[in-house]
Amino acid sequence: MRRRRLLGVLGAAGATGLAGCTGGGSGAPGGDGSGNGDGASTTGTGTPWGLPDHASLPGLDAEPVVGPPPGEAPGLVVAFEDPSCTVCQRFEKNTWPRLESELVASGQVSFVYRVMPITYQWGKPATQALESTYAFAREAGQDRDAPAFWGLKAAYYTERERFASGDVLAETEAYLASETDLDAAAVVAAAREKRHDAAVQADLAAGNEAGVSATPTFFLFRDGEFRTAIRGAQSYDVFATALGF
Repeated sequence: MRRRRLLGVLGAAGATGLAGCTGGGSGAPGGDGSGNGDGASTTGTGTPWGLPDHASLPGLDAEPVVGPPPGEAPGLVVAFEDPSCTVCQRFEKNTWPRLESELVASGQVSFVYRVMPITYQWGKPATQALESTYAFAREAGQDRDAPAFWGLKAAYYTERERFASGDVLAETEAYLASETDLDAAAVVAAAREKRHDAAVQADLAAGNEAGVSATPTFFLFRDGEFRTAIRGAQSYDVFATALGF
């Protein structure tokens, strides 16, 4: 049974930053804001910890993750992002590379990606493609850090105009065919038929329950305790400080 060590909730004083891309199909980003979470110890438990009771965490064992499995690293970041969101794109370009290289690759932080397609319409089929890619990658023997999934996720943000300007699933199929070993046509057929929509709905349910109203929104945990929520394309230093690194 998960132990209850919840220290805060979204909207409490510990929440950091302003909203990013909002729903309703407009895709207009909000301001980024700044600030830090509450003070944090720099010492980790050194042993696996139980995930706390938090609305962002149900079904986490089925989600794609980079870094150690959740609970095995001192820090945990659960991200709710939309591939069509321009604020998410800024996070992916400006913050994610350093966060990955300094905290995730070193084993200090586990990073979990959950989909929240609430911005432009093309984000919805893109999230279906992400979930289908992840499912096919796992079936092909890839671990939860499935390169095909994370590669497609990165492509959506770094080549946004390519995917946003036409048939996103046709462009996705072309990407998967050229950059991965997956059956690109089969993956995209599954996405068009929404065969993995249950995974999308699980993320939407978790995000809604956690109060996510704009993307990107991140929930940060340290040694089994919820620390803070960060909204918008915040800097690496905001994440590191909130996590106690």
